[in-house]
Amino acid sequence: MFSIDLTSRIPIYEQIHDKIIGLIVNGTLSENDQLPSVRSLAKDTGVNPNTVAKAYQELERNGIIYSVPGRGSFIAKPDSSVYQAAVLADFDKSVEASYERGIKSDTLKEHIDIIYSKNGKGELL
Repeated sequence: MFSIDLTSRIPIYEQIHDKIIGLIVNGTLSENDQLPSVRSLAKDTGVNPNTVAKAYQELERNGIIYSVPGRGSFIAKPDSSVYQAAVLADFDKSVEASYERGIKSDTLKEHIDIIYSKNGKGELL
């Protein structure tokens, strides 16, 4: 499903949490898709099952997944505010990386306008 960076300073349960949200945001996972069991994901990623369980608990507490006793965990109906926060966090990282590489804000704004135009959405403001 995905890999975990065991050398990262980001706690493993947060990496799992963020990667699942990323899979939802990019369309790999959709509403009512079943997630791997805690034990299965722990085995696949090489982490402790308690760590995976903690990530799943956090996802459920945030309304991103839901559990059905005896059946597993599933992707909940999308809550736009949760996904918007995830997308904006990625956007912020991209803007920061662009700044560090000397890309001007006008260039970024032009690209945003192009993307919105291509998707027929126009300006949101």
